[in-house]
Amino acid sequence: MEIQVAKRLQHTEEYYFSKKLREIDEMNKAGAQVINLGIGSPDLPPHPDVIKELTAQASLSNTHGYQNYKGAPALRQAMADWYSRYYRVNLDANTEILPLIGSKEGIVHICMTYLQEGDEVLIPNPGYPAYTSAVRVTGATPVPYTLSQSNNWLVDFEELEKSDLSKVKMMWINYPHMPTGALANTEFFEKVIAFGKKYNILICHDNPYSFILNDSPESIMTVKGAKEVAIELNSLSKSSNMAGWRIGMLVANETRIGEILRFKSNMDSGMFLPLQLAAAKALNLDKSWYTQLNEEYAERRKKVFEIMDLLNCKYNLNQVGLFVWAKVSDKYRNSYELSNKVLYDTNVFITPGGIFGTAGDQFIRISLCANPTNLDKAITRIKENF
Repeated sequence: MEIQVAKRLQHTEEYYFSKKLREIDEMNKAGAQVINLGIGSPDLPPHPDVIKELTAQASLSNTHGYQNYKGAPALRQAMADWYSRYYRVNLDANTEILPLIGSKEGIVHICMTYLQEGDEVLIPNPGYPAYTSAVRVTGATPVPYTLSQSNNWLVDFEELEKSDLSKVKMMWINYPHMPTGALANTEFFEKVIAFGKKYNILICHDNPYSFILNDSPESIMTVKGAKEVAIELNSLSKSSNMAGWRIGMLVANETRIGEILRFKSNMDSGMFLPLQLAAAKALNLDKSWYTQLNEEYAERRKKVFEIMDLLNCKYNLNQVGLFVWAKVSDKYRNSYELSNKVLYDTNVFITPGGIFGTAGDQFIRISLCANPTNLDKAITRIKENF
């Protein structure tokens, strides 16, 4: 008996990291002790006050039931205050914020709310693979737009406007950009909003990296009129070391929040209340939290730059975010060849840029989510075996 998967999954492959981590697991069982420098999962804990709040709330008898689909009022207010304090964006906590079980959930919710067969969606190349996967699940068609190093990995709107945009309903952007670490400014976001209005395209900005090694966090919502045409996703995964807690947020106007909630409310029942209240505590921390976190990442980045030098890769010193992105030497056909050589010769895993799209084929990415001891071990292994 053979049961076929649904049509929507026939072009959706298993996530690259899922497959690669199984291979690394088998290598480790054979004694390899692979150092994983590929995944952007923070290895540092949240602030002690956040853990204390979670523990206190979870010990209560009345915090374990189903929760409101829109999230706890305390969390929505903390999110609004956070946006006001760091992004200079005023949001109505009751109508313009939707807490999420991780912002990756939001990518799917947005796509399922607005897309169907016949729609086209602009997807960055290179870019986060989840955008393409979420679009395909809806039956819509992802249309990659190429980002280039020569344009600082920003969207080339002149080039984009030469293409047929008549079926394009949505555009995904992501700055600070993953995987390249490129920054965008208000002038760029103004161009994005103008583009969305001109062509009646919903702009979806994924913004989880704005606090990492960056002193000036930016939100697309600072642009006048942005709420008319844009949605922004944000997350505590990176900036608060809470990746496994799965806490994100969606920011949009009241109408879009209601539309997306129609889908979301059929998919889950809201997140565990103690998690929400602990997240509110994290959002209320002062700026010293981010300063301390970035001091640690800055030291790690120096070690990653050393690894890139050993691999004869070229990189931009001013990139931000949780990764270092670098161009591989011409001696390698592509990023996969270099990544596999490093893995099998030194038992160090680095991410091939090709998984983020064809425009990443000649680049590699190394995560800063590895402690200094492991980074030093990786440096030693590469020096001795590569």
